Amino acid sequence: MKIAFVSSEVFPFIKTGGLADVSEALPKAIYGLGHNIKIFLPKYKQINNEKFNLKVVKEKLHVPIFNLNAKIFWTKLPGTDIDVYLIGNDKFYNRDQIYNDYQDNLERFAFFSLTVLELLKYLKYKPKIIHCNDWQSALIPVYLKTIYKKDVFFRSSRILFTIHNLGYQGIFDKSKYANLGLDKKYFHYKYLEFYDKINLLKGGIVFSDLLNTVSKTYSLEIQKPEFGFGLDGVLRERKADLYGILNGIDYDIWNPMTDPYIWRNYGINSIENKYYNKLKLQDINGLPKKDLPLISIISRLVSQKGLDLIVKIIDVLPEFDLQLVILGEGSKEYEEILLKASKDYPDIISANIEFNIKKAHQIEAGSDIFLMPSFYEPCGLNQMISLRYGTIPIVRKVGGLADSVKDIDEEINGNGFVFQDYTAIDLLKTIIRALKIYKNKNLWKKIIREGMQTDFSFKNSAKKYEKLYYKLITKL
Repeated sequence: MKIAFVSSEVFPFIKTGGLADVSEALPKAIYGLGHNIKIFLPKYKQINNEKFNLKVVKEKLHVPIFNLNAKIFWTKLPGTDIDVYLIGNDKFYNRDQIYNDYQDNLERFAFFSLTVLELLKYLKYKPKIIHCNDWQSALIPVYLKTIYKKDVFFRSSRILFTIHNLGYQGIFDKSKYANLGLDKKYFHYKYLEFYDKINLLKGGIVFSDLLNTVSKTYSLEIQKPEFGFGLDGVLRERKADLYGILNGIDYDIWNPMTDPYIWRNYGINSIENKYYNKLKLQDINGLPKKDLPLISIISRLVSQKGLDLIVKIIDVLPEFDLQLVILGEGSKEYEEILLKASKDYPDIISANIEFNIKKAHQIEAGSDIFLMPSFYEPCGLNQMISLRYGTIPIVRKVGGLADSVKDIDEEINGNGFVFQDYTAIDLLKTIIRALKIYKNKNLWKKIIREGMQTDFSFKNSAKKYEKLYYKLITKL
């Protein structure tokens, strides 16, 4: 199959979150199944031409509606033979941030969506599947079913739309609707209108042929008001076309046996080398080199990730024999609370307020326990990474966390610790339960082995996506 994979961020070119990781690992796995897949993303200011060996393949590609030109770059996804096309336009993408709250985000990603379609025609690449991801590419199915409806080039193309996080929808003031170049009839509650505003994600949901989320549980949760963010009714209408496929991780990148960022490589038969990484992690974080359970958090510091629960217990944790290392950035309120805690308890808590890939690898390798008490979590990748690194996750039973972490029962079957109710006391009780089991070194090693043997490679996910692709071709 010819597949066009469209995403607003792709690792290693540009990354703000898990979407970038998935947009690198999934195309690799799809390509590995024998398909012809090409990746399309914006050419942001942060993407270095020399580093990624970018070549200009079209100086000026005219884009209708906007009456602007796009500069098209091409390269290969590093380490693969997959074509990557980057869509450049200084007016829209030559900026210090890739999203931010720019007033013209609607125009920026409408231009991106239109250019992808025009570029496919220029390349004479007729995709059977156009695989779109999140609101930034949600206008592709809208345009395909409206402006390009009679274009014979796309006659056999079908759209799969993946919702990575329903909390981000691309909502804009209705005064911008004319900038989309769409007929007024589509500003209607059945299409893009949402409480008298434009909702791009809603357009993607309505106009795509099939939909999926990044875990089975999340696909069910978003059909209910609690996690539906106002779109639960729209999603219930399309439930027959909505699937859940759990993400995976790229074991070429996340592998403690080959990881170039960690201090000493290790595997299931050399778990003792993990302890050396712990000593080094304690050292660089100014923590005493003690055999205490080292708990870590790598996260956006926002309420969705359970930071409101963590700050409620941050002054209680020092009462226990443990250490805590935090890496992330986000809400200024949470950043300040965590920095204060690290100053108040310098031998117990270390807060690294930054986004740092190298440190993320080192923390995964050096920690004993990983904390992920999310309010909602479409999939989550860090719990899978932690298991691969022999770092036992504590998670809330929600979304992809519920689908990937099995609670350790009285017989010590399972690969992590799971709690149900979204309360600080339930989180604290679960931490205490983990600390108690940590003291039994033989049991703890058994749990580590169980986690490290869990297979979350993207090969499994890719086969499920392949089935959806075939379903799309045969369905319509």
